[in-house]
Amino acid sequence: MAILAALEGTGSVIYSNLLVKLPAPSSKANLSEQVFVVTGGNGGLGYESCLHLSKLGVGKLIIGVRNKAKGEAARLKILAVTKQPESSIEVWTIDMDSYDSIKAFAARVSSDLPRVDGILANAGIMTSNLAWSEGSESSLNVNVISTFFLFFLLLPKMRESGKKTGNPCRFTIPNSALHYMAPLGELQPGKGSILERLNNEKTANMGGRYPLTKLLVLYVVREIAKRAPSSGETGGFVINTPNPSFCKSDLARENADSAGFKVFEKLMARSTEEGSRALLNGVLGGTETHGHYLNNCQVQASPACHVTDKFGQQVQTAFFEELVGKLESIQPGVTLTL
Repeated sequence: MAILAALEGTGSVIYSNLLVKLPAPSSKANLSEQVFVVTGGNGGLGYESCLHLSKLGVGKLIIGVRNKAKGEAARLKILAVTKQPESSIEVWTIDMDSYDSIKAFAARVSSDLPRVDGILANAGIMTSNLAWSEGSESSLNVNVISTFFLFFLLLPKMRESGKKTGNPCRFTIPNSALHYMAPLGELQPGKGSILERLNNEKTANMGGRYPLTKLLVLYVVREIAKRAPSSGETGGFVINTPNPSFCKSDLARENADSAGFKVFEKLMARSTEEGSRALLNGVLGGTETHGHYLNNCQVQASPACHVTDKFGQQVQTAFFEELVGKLESIQPGVTLTL
């Protein structure tokens, strides 16, 4: 089954990158009054996404970055291209390695912005090196725990904005076809805490950790949508997880010097700009995208078999409950608004 899933994921990448041209971002809605937030917006897919949003004329774009100087450089570069008013883009600091930083950023969004129409939670890491972040393995923490901590902190503002505008706020988390190839050994049900196993430095499978974090993101997105369906009514929200596919970006910087990787990237990788089109499709998406994995700017209702089969459903529920417990230990009551 694992081999078949890996083959399906590989086939998806080959088909997508060689035979599919993603549509340029567009919006039927007037975005001049709308507000968008993009974390990790100073480079790679995040930067290209910010550039597209500015070109589309969003009223306010918040670029969330760890390094303020790099964020300001990206802001000026975008404004030079789009000729939008300087006031249309602001740079705010957020460090996904720090719960206090995430809390401060979310509090600022909630207090300083009149509305929020879309949040692209793009900040993430890919590493095979074991390191620690707020007491958890770093990629597990940044890509999963901190990302959903930000989601739950912002959920009241998202609901408030939906009621105010009649426009459900979208929360979009980039995914990857690598979720097909995620190692499943650390997720087996009935073997104790999943989080504890993932944080066991003696047994952690770091070679497959990034694909596994993308699988966990997909589980949580699906479970959130299951518990909070988006009916399209005011006050609703949309959460989705689009796959930009294999792109030229800074994410795989650990492999950047590998000759084999350079050849593979040249033959197969989408440009960073084209990959960002998939992310824009998510953050501008409608209620039909709620809870879904998006591939080639389309809802893919059936991702990897270990997402939708009995095993996947068991792990999805179990991991979500553990994640809620973890988030409640960070800030009691944070998940109660779901």
